[in-house]
Amino acid sequence: MGRIADVFAALKQHGKKGLIPFITAGDPDLATTEQLLISLSQAGATLIELGVPFSDPMADGPVIQRASERALKHGFGLQDILDTAARARKQIDTPIILFSYYNPLLQFGLQRLAQAVSDAGLDGVLVTDLTPEESGEFEARLREHDLDMIFLVAPTSTAERLRLVAEHASGFIYAVSRAGVTGTREKVSAEAEKLVKRVRQFSSLPVAVGFGISNAAQVADVHRYADAVVVGSALVAEMERFADAPDLVERINQFLTGLTASA
Repeated sequence: MGRIADVFAALKQHGKKGLIPFITAGDPDLATTEQLLISLSQAGATLIELGVPFSDPMADGPVIQRASERALKHGFGLQDILDTAARARKQIDTPIILFSYYNPLLQFGLQRLAQAVSDAGLDGVLVTDLTPEESGEFEARLREHDLDMIFLVAPTSTAERLRLVAEHASGFIYAVSRAGVTGTREKVSAEAEKLVKRVRQFSSLPVAVGFGISNAAQVADVHRYADAVVVGSALVAEMERFADAPDLVERINQFLTGLTASA
């Protein structure tokens, strides 16, 4: 098994649930990203989603859009992001997945990307706008390097789409709690629990729920029915709030630890 399968198996063995933080690479800079990867691992992250900043992040709400805008001002490329992750990997064993839109990956080159992701010590890739019907070539390149292909499903996903995702996915399945863009919400949609139950009819993979989760109470609620919770916008908002603080990394570490305490 790979790191992702191992970490979910360990959680299940100990009767625990996971917590998955999302950060945008290069926000506020790549040096801080490297520190955050290490810090989030030490704070108890099950795995870490490392977002590739993109100029047209249609699925992301304003918080993550602004993070992408800040990161893109630095002018680094995808290889720089992978180099950053590779340096962090030398100090941590927590799984890391690359979270991206398809265009930056396609421009980089799919075969080259699979090799570079593997060389950097990452564990998988999630492409927000790549459907299982169109994923064959990319999926094949990833599997050549024992990398997991993570897919999104939503409350609007048909049974046929869920079946297709189950056939192509590995590692875990990311269940979007509601239709629309990312962003924090006061309540997690009741549709999320229904979606997780539907996914389990087609796949035995762990299911993580994301979109709109921002506090410990929501984490605890989602942990009732899902294997893990993804926290993105709320964490990125904290980074924006304390961007100029000298103890930014420590503050983000404390924020995640507060969520982990409910797990």
